[in-house]
Amino acid sequence: MTVDPARWAVLTVDLGTGGPKTSLVTLDGTIHFSEFTAVETERPSPGRALQDAEEWWRQILASARRGLDGGAVRRESVRAVAVTGQWSSVVPTRADLSPAGPCRMWLDTSASRHSQRIVGGPVLGYDPRWLTAWLRRTAGVPSPRGGDPVSHMLGFQHDEPGIAAGTAHYLEPVDHLTSRFAGRVHASAASMCGAWLVDIRDDRTAYASELVSRTGIDPGKLPPLSASGGVVGSLAPAVAAVLGLADDVAVVAGTPDLHAAWVGSGALGIGQAHLAISTTSWISCAVAAKKTDALHSIATVPGLTPEGHLVADNHEAAGASLTWLRSQVVDGSYEELCDEAIHSPAGSNGVLFQPWLAGMRSPVDDRSARGGWTGMSLQTTRADLIRSVLEGVALQSRWLLGPVEKFAGTRFDALRILGGGAESDLWCQIHADALGRRVERVREPMAAQSRGAALIAALALGIIGFDDVPALVPVDRAFVPDPQVTPVYDALARELPKVYSGLKGTFSRLRSPR
Repeated sequence: MTVDPARWAVLTVDLGTGGPKTSLVTLDGTIHFSEFTAVETERPSPGRALQDAEEWWRQILASARRGLDGGAVRRESVRAVAVTGQWSSVVPTRADLSPAGPCRMWLDTSASRHSQRIVGGPVLGYDPRWLTAWLRRTAGVPSPRGGDPVSHMLGFQHDEPGIAAGTAHYLEPVDHLTSRFAGRVHASAASMCGAWLVDIRDDRTAYASELVSRTGIDPGKLPPLSASGGVVGSLAPAVAAVLGLADDVAVVAGTPDLHAAWVGSGALGIGQAHLAISTTSWISCAVAAKKTDALHSIATVPGLTPEGHLVADNHEAAGASLTWLRSQVVDGSYEELCDEAIHSPAGSNGVLFQPWLAGMRSPVDDRSARGGWTGMSLQTTRADLIRSVLEGVALQSRWLLGPVEKFAGTRFDALRILGGGAESDLWCQIHADALGRRVERVREPMAAQSRGAALIAALALGIIGFDDVPALVPVDRAFVPDPQVTPVYDALARELPKVYSGLKGTFSRLRSPR
């Protein structure tokens, strides 16, 4: 390190599915202020999932002002702004950088027919010619089931031509917010990786023109690309005035939550894994080369270094499953639910929860899959239901673990765990027992992605190097598998794929686009 990073601060934004979390973080990773504000996801019709991007912006500016006015850090210590968050969503953005319409969220599958027309076919749902072309250039491919940027952009273009006409650029949420902070449009291979349109074989600053042409998307509405993990420019004067910050504050390129979680986990070495339990869940690590496992919906995406790659996969409803249970079935705070779950034994007295409330993406791509309970009886208790949800999410990670380890070419002896779900000791222990691996919880796991965004800013400014990051991410506690319990979860882990296999036809026949 060339300076004391505790002296300088970063204004970070972690835009989750539920809304933005705005924080002030010093470059040693200390969280001095953090405020979450909820933003509603609107579902006006089957398959739709929309959010108001202008509401994000209003809430972020208001939160930042509250933190700065309250003296969480000195204004003159703020040296950068960094945005991370959800990806595979699209904000139609006007030339003045305001939203031309609502953001189509990653949950929105309403335009899947457009993707189906472009890439659909008989091999895993894909046309083999285009599957090969896409994988060779981008390591991934738009889904014929929708829920990704290509389908969203085509949805605006074909189904909402009025919005499309007013759109200058289609932007990922992190790029939309970063562009507003900087006063100019920006994107990178890291932020645009979910669109599967960036040619990542060379310098990663160009789109694969043949693929863009295939989609029919207007290439002029794709944002210009620059290097990932760098500085975009300085804070726009108007935004600096609103926040009371100097207009030489650096604006760092936006990153998906995957990248911020990677840095925020402190496990940066090749094959060092982290497990995120947020609204969604994933298992990821850095790998040395671009590759794809189309069978299990696992791919690599560009990392934050010219040669780096990160493993990308996803479970659509991890923390979302517990949120659903709390809002629809069992009253109580998250802490109260976890406290009650302790009164049910491992295995939840034979109740198995299928955590596919938003379908599946990995290790099986089936958006028609749906959640439910198996094994309930008149003797089933509230505690059994709650614990079964915690276990079902962990067992989904167990199902994914084998394919990811094979993909990465290594066994993960330990995984760093982060995200809101990791605040529960019980849920961390259930993951350790279900995975059969040591699970290491980072300090303040809910803030890990905000800390990761701040450390990405420190890296971009040259204040720290990647070798410095692990020392700035302490482990709060380690959870080791209980040999008395792991056999219970080994048995349940064998059953979960069988339940899916037995019900997938039913899911398809009862398919609800919501």
